[in-house]
Amino acid sequence: MALSGLEIYKLLPKTNCKDCGFPTCLAFAMKLAQKQVELAACPHVTEAAQAALSEAAAPPIRLITLSSNGNKLEVGNETVLYRHEKTFFHQPGIFVRVTDDLPLDEIKARTAEVDSYVVDYVGIPLSYDGIAISYTSGNPEQFGEAVKAVCDTTHKLLILIAGDPVAVKAGLAAADGRTPLVCAANAENWRRVALAAKNAKAPLVVRVDDGDLDALAELAESIAKFGVDDLVLDPGVRGFNESLATMTHIRRLALKENFRALGYPIITFPGEGAASQLDEVTLAGQQIAKYAGFVVLDHFTPASAYALLVLRANIYTDPQKPIQVEPGVYPINNPGPDAPLMVTTNFSITYFSVANEVESSGLPGWLLVADAEGMSVLTAWAAGKFDAERIAKAVKESGAAGKISHKQVILPGHVAVLMGELEEELPGWEIKVGPREAVDLPAFMRTS
Repeated sequence: MALSGLEIYKLLPKTNCKDCGFPTCLAFAMKLAQKQVELAACPHVTEAAQAALSEAAAPPIRLITLSSNGNKLEVGNETVLYRHEKTFFHQPGIFVRVTDDLPLDEIKARTAEVDSYVVDYVGIPLSYDGIAISYTSGNPEQFGEAVKAVCDTTHKLLILIAGDPVAVKAGLAAADGRTPLVCAANAENWRRVALAAKNAKAPLVVRVDDGDLDALAELAESIAKFGVDDLVLDPGVRGFNESLATMTHIRRLALKENFRALGYPIITFPGEGAASQLDEVTLAGQQIAKYAGFVVLDHFTPASAYALLVLRANIYTDPQKPIQVEPGVYPINNPGPDAPLMVTTNFSITYFSVANEVESSGLPGWLLVADAEGMSVLTAWAAGKFDAERIAKAVKESGAAGKISHKQVILPGHVAVLMGELEEELPGWEIKVGPREAVDLPAFMRTS
């Protein structure tokens, strides 16, 4: 049973040393009880207290790890309901399902299509995490061959979807050297399926029907006592409303009530609750936001993949730390010393908006990225993070002057007001004011 804040406080040093970042040990204890900090933040806790506090210090949602040939996916350990409270740490894995009754060549072709899909999003490579192989043939040997065909085609992660313990063993044997997710144990087969997962040291999905959370918690507790600690929950709901309500309920019970029996990641199958591919993508997006740990899709298209991957990337970034690029001078289209020097901030979307427009124009240029703490141009200017002094400092310290034969710098049009101040900070330099929008940069560069 989880400990209260006062019970935790009694086990702490009670020195109020503030080394944990809180003013008192009691304040730290209260945060620890709410799963908002980790016990490791206290450097003075004794080993005996650590043992006693292990349950209180354990994350409310267990961390589940899949691995395959150097690839790894960690899901779980979340501590908040809403990302603005802190952040979401471990993004859900997205998988595409193939069935073992398909010809092996087709299984390999579908796997290769998923395997090869990578898209660059503001400097971040995005791709799906793996392949789920579904046992539909009724032949365990054929299931093993399908798993092997996938393993021969990709190093991505695996989910083995089979309720037959014999098929599970065949799939695990074919996936030798990898740690797949076994799906799924239910009230009828759980002992034999759990034994196979336990022997393979693989995480296991626990499945019930129709969102019966009492039955799900009871089954999860039974399997945990059996010796399989790494569990994933499938509450058996598939539609939009049922999925949202049930998954939110599970998350609340785990975080707010410290209900350990449901303190595991959730797996979803949006294709089973959708009437069309569009509905599948829409439902998958809902489940990525609230609160899937693994999402298994039945269809793959580049368009839907891009939408889901960008959505996931945006949700699973720290809202207090914007995506940034490294400050410095970036060459575009092999610029020479006479190419123009443009300046912008290090907010990734701003950088890539400018860089992509210049690159697609074919015109050479130097892009000076100033450190604005990851803010866009207007936001950084309003916050005092993108002013004449900072821009001048970036020009001087980046080595930009050594790359060009002129002394001209182009300001973003939104901060034209800085022109006079920047002239004072950079004596001898000509300050030009560029367009307000990145899309207008090519035309400006051709005429200036």
